[in-house]
Amino acid sequence: MTEPGGKPSVLFVCVHNAGRSQMAAAWLAHLAGDRVEVRSAGSAPGAHVNPAAVQAMAEAGIDISAETPKVLTADAVRESDVCVTMGCGDTCPVFPGKRYLDWKLDDPAGLGIEAVRTVRDEIRALVESLVEEIAPDTGA
Repeated sequence: MTEPGGKPSVLFVCVHNAGRSQMAAAWLAHLAGDRVEVRSAGSAPGAHVNPAAVQAMAEAGIDISAETPKVLTADAVRESDVCVTMGCGDTCPVFPGKRYLDWKLDDPAGLGIEAVRTVRDEIRALVESLVEEIAPDTGA
């Protein structure tokens, strides 16, 4: 867990690490800045980030075009305080002392940009709540 005075670490996990988890990681980095350590991974990573996710995030002023899907490892989970899963079922290793959240979100794979925008906005709202809880901006 986070050391006293340290910053919390969040891992976002979805199957391909090509859509939902990439958007969530980008939102968290954008909204929390350096107050949180951010990771994302997939249980079966895709070859590239979903172009519709890249487009939807670009419309929100966030560039994820250089991101690449990464494989989920036990170390990534072990090193995170909060693990947020998004449709990857039981493939995420469970370690004592970690907080696990499961966000029910549509998979943007194969969806048109309108639907991906909806997923993007749902993720932003969830991330905003998470930031408020684990790393509020104290104005310091």
